[in-house]
Amino acid sequence: MIYTRETTGSVEEVACRVEEATAANQFGVLGTHDLKAKMAAKGVEFDPECRVLEVCQPARAKRVLEANLAISTALPCRISVYEEAGKVMVATLLPTALLGLFDEPGLESVASEVEETLTRIIDMACAG
Repeated sequence: MIYTRETTGSVEEVACRVEEATAANQFGVLGTHDLKAKMAAKGVEFDPECRVLEVCQPARAKRVLEANLAISTALPCRISVYEEAGKVMVATLLPTALLGLFDEPGLESVASEVEETLTRIIDMACAG
């Protein structure tokens, strides 16, 4: 259900590599959330570094949303870059697994295409 890779570099460096790989694969980054900073701004101490990048390919998103607007609860796709046990990890929920939450069998090919791209983005970012 989750695709995860370990990599080298800081969370900030890896998040930048994810952004570059996202653009190279014709996806866009809609936003990046720095969870440590967001929590600190709300007075909550949160130690590990974690960036959540919201990524999207508009034509594919349109196709999915036109089939079932409830799928908007699972969009945009997210790629997380975080520290865990002294390692930097990159992870995403697999679209094919998420699709199972909705009754839309006609979208399997789109979910597979997006999943292939997301895993390629992560693999590229982890290759350094």
